[in-house]
Amino acid sequence: MSAVASAVAAVPVRSPLPEGLAGSAAVIVGGSSGIGLAAATLLRRLGGRVVLVGRDPERLAAAVARVRDVNPGADAEVLGVAADGADEAALAEAFDLAGSVDHVLVTSGGLTGAGPVTDVSAGDLRAAFEERVLGAFTAARLAAARLSAGGTITLSSGTYVIRPVPGMTAPLAAIGGVETFTRALAVELAPRRLRVNAVRYGVVDTPLMRGASGLATDAAMAAAGAGTLLGRYGTAEEAAASALFLMANPYVTGQVITVDGGQSLV
Repeated sequence: MSAVASAVAAVPVRSPLPEGLAGSAAVIVGGSSGIGLAAATLLRRLGGRVVLVGRDPERLAAAVARVRDVNPGADAEVLGVAADGADEAALAEAFDLAGSVDHVLVTSGGLTGAGPVTDVSAGDLRAAFEERVLGAFTAARLAAARLSAGGTITLSSGTYVIRPVPGMTAPLAAIGGVETFTRALAVELAPRRLRVNAVRYGVVDTPLMRGASGLATDAAMAAAGAGTLLGRYGTAEEAAASALFLMANPYVTGQVITVDGGQSLV
């Protein structure tokens, strides 16, 4: 152990079960739909305080109302900030609104820059990195200045980084960058007893997935997932539960865990 680390108190010991998140405050970037919204819903059920960040004001307002309705009698707040996750000034507003913050989850980011490498421009590649890497960096930079010992930063990746498909060089380069950033940041912030992890998601049934794949109906989604090991694609709530595990367990850091229903095995 380094001299710096040994001079700092150990990471606080607490229950590693999700119930230990009761009363904690989380900023969720990309919280207006899909996995981010599901994570907010789970945290609300546990009595957590949530600030959702999303680009679309109308969709964000609907998400805030939906999360509040999950536990209408809870004292914990549910707030929303309309902002681009890579906009540092706007994201800082979300942190200021949250006040004290215990956990930060970043689920925003699509597949910007997809296409054959011969058709992808330098601008496309730059846009892919701005969406994924810059978004993760901005949230982490703000979080690192605000989180106290025991706080967490959880980022998102995808299984295409280990099983690439054609036409995805730019977005996968950016997503791979997030995984490297996760490990590096975990080492850098360890002396302050902050934990950093990422979840490598497989195909998950979310509005973004349905829109991008053309699998708009339940029947189409079920048929597409029938050939996977578990016979279906995961739900947003199942995917979000992995993020809560990483928030709750105080002895996990620097990890990229795969939650894909075995999709990467076949």
